Amino acid sequence: MINFEEELKKFKPSIEIEDAEDAIYNQDLDDMADVLVKFVKQAYPETDNNNRTVRPNKNMDQ
Repeated sequence: MINFEEELKKFKPSIEIEDAEDAIYNQDLDDMADVLVKFVKQAYPETDNNNRTVRPNKNMDQ
């Protein structure tokens, strides 16, 4: 029978897996909040930082 405790002691993680893990975690990906902020900035480019809308972008109707 397999001795799981002994097998776990012999376990060594693959170097390629560790490299892939680092590459995945170090990416700066946009989340939904970032996507929505970009969308609103494109839709209302004339909005100032005090949340006062001047007028919507005319290109959004097309």
